[in-house]
Amino acid sequence: MKGKQIILLIVLTLASMSIKSQTKRTAKEAKGLAIGTIAPMFKAIDANHNQFSLKKALESGPVVIIFYRGFWCPYCNKHLKTLQDSLQQIEANGKVKVIAISPEKPEYLDKMAHKTGAEFTLLYDEGYHIATAYDVIFSPSKMQLFTYNTFVAAKLKQTHSDNSQQLPIPATYIIGQDGKIKWRQFDPNYRNRSTAKEIIEVLKSL
Repeated sequence: MKGKQIILLIVLTLASMSIKSQTKRTAKEAKGLAIGTIAPMFKAIDANHNQFSLKKALESGPVVIIFYRGFWCPYCNKHLKTLQDSLQQIEANGKVKVIAISPEKPEYLDKMAHKTGAEFTLLYDEGYHIATAYDVIFSPSKMQLFTYNTFVAAKLKQTHSDNSQQLPIPATYIIGQDGKIKWRQFDPNYRNRSTAKEIIEVLKSL
């Protein structure tokens, strides 16, 4: 019986390792949801633990969804600052809602808001559920993780909901009131981001 238990334990361990390896993928393997797709609805909390509902927000107008990596990312800081500078034009007198999503806990959302001056809603993607639904999730390489955690103090295991240290592609989606994705900016190269001008032009056509 003892031998059978050991064999079973080995089989279960190997199966677990196989599943974990399958869930890990590079940024280039993430494809992102396509234009015309029905956007997955979700609820999430902001820095003040207030709940945001995409379905409810769409009742008032289109929603711009921005995925960003974290408060530690200089490209994310620059991107959110740029969008904040054009926020009044983007929101079109309250007809449009802008939200930015990361896997960071609420206290780190607050840090990001202070660093960028962002007045739009920052949301906590607990368990990477939203990034997974929008197909923007990936696992950084060991070298990338070493760089992020050591040189820019990302501390991903501390700031995220678990120890998997996954990140989202910094993508942007514009969701129409019909719940469909009208436009997206999606690029595995984290340096390439959506611009306020692009977002405004798309929103004008809705």
